[in-house]
Amino acid sequence: MAQNHALIAELQMEAASTRKMLERVPTEKNDWHPHAKSMKLGRLATHVAELPGWVVFTLGADELNFATMEYKPITNPTKEELLALHDKNVSDALAILEKTTDEDLEKMWSLKNGEHVHFTMPKKVVVRSMAYNHLYHHRGQLSVYLRLLDVPVPGMYGPTADDRPATAPAGDTAAG
Repeated sequence: MAQNHALIAELQMEAASTRKMLERVPTEKNDWHPHAKSMKLGRLATHVAELPGWVVFTLGADELNFATMEYKPITNPTKEELLALHDKNVSDALAILEKTTDEDLEKMWSLKNGEHVHFTMPKKVVVRSMAYNHLYHHRGQLSVYLRLLDVPVPGMYGPTADDRPATAPAGDTAAG
């Protein structure tokens, strides 16, 4: 199997779960955060919606330089803006993955800030770490934010405590 097929299948599955999470974000509380050092809810949700775009950054060029890139984050996004951003980034990522060969995935890619090189590694590693794993990390944070705001948390890999019937034993939260 070509490596891009596995990356596509994973992104499709995870994008559906991420979208469920973003659908629950109470955007009227975009300025809320659990700690002074934590991202605000709106910024975190935007970051989660943006992260599939890292697939495009990675596969569409040989580097990303923070010093020269144009970046204008959405501030105080509406739910519709979050979902549209997520859907566009996933669509763009799937489109570029469709055209990506195993040889493309082996090419080296660098993350820079001006002349400073943060790292250089194969594109396939960057897609898995900086796009996919980075997304899962922040999606997990977002699930905690939702829990702290008493918003029902959707299941990603099975039901959550919010999905269980009222008759389920208390404290039975092994899945989720």
